[in-house]
Amino acid sequence: MGWLEAFVLALIQGLTEFLPISSSAHLILPSQLLGWEDQGLAFDVAVHVGSLLAIVGYFRKELIELAQAWLSSIFRPGSEFSALAETKQQARLAWLIILATIPAGLAGVLLNDFVSEHLRSTLVIASTTIFFGILLWVSDHRGARRLSVTDVNVKTALLIGCSQALALIPGTSRSGITMTAALLLGLTRDAAARFSFLLSVPLIAAAGLLKTKELLETGHDAQLQLIAFATFVSFISAYLCIHFFLKLLEKIGFLPFVIYRLALGFVLFVLVFVA
Repeated sequence: MGWLEAFVLALIQGLTEFLPISSSAHLILPSQLLGWEDQGLAFDVAVHVGSLLAIVGYFRKELIELAQAWLSSIFRPGSEFSALAETKQQARLAWLIILATIPAGLAGVLLNDFVSEHLRSTLVIASTTIFFGILLWVSDHRGARRLSVTDVNVKTALLIGCSQALALIPGTSRSGITMTAALLLGLTRDAAARFSFLLSVPLIAAAGLLKTKELLETGHDAQLQLIAFATFVSFISAYLCIHFFLKLLEKIGFLPFVIYRLALGFVLFVLVFVA
């Protein structure tokens, strides 16, 4: 892998990991259009680490508060600290994030091999890119958009968590499907995005750990400078993406991303039937 290839792929990963436009749909384009080979396991680990560092860095204050409140709810449930309303609310949100992560984790363990063997075609990715793009528009158009992150309850968290399990299908977009579900359940655009981002932390961390374990077991002759560069590019692009997405979301809504998904799906269909 050359430096330009590493830069482009890491940039794509960083920008598409958190936008509702599907990273898998974008990562297939370089191989289809430019003939680039699979980037390899070490590169996958690097860009996952970059994305994880970006989301943890951006939400560091919220994540620290959530972690402290969660630990307090376990080890000091009757203390004066735990009795604070804000701390109770943070502990509750932390437990809901854990609860919402379970469906996707189970789906990954049970269905990952099936998806890898049967659902990674360009045709599937093109179809899901368009279908879930339309569903995102419907949810943004019809959702009540009045609930905040603190209004999320057990039922809402579980439903969003179950929707996240669908992201195992390439082209769905993890952030896209969780934001879609959150909007349909009445969350505001900002709340839908923030809950989706917080929900991504344990999942990206778990995926990174699994890939790292696989990398250590199989061994890999990685170009360390190139891998470090890819991690940095993924981190910077993901961090900036999160920042500007949250800044602009209430102004622009999800329609631009819906239109983009439809156009991308059309391009992928062309690649399937013409190329």
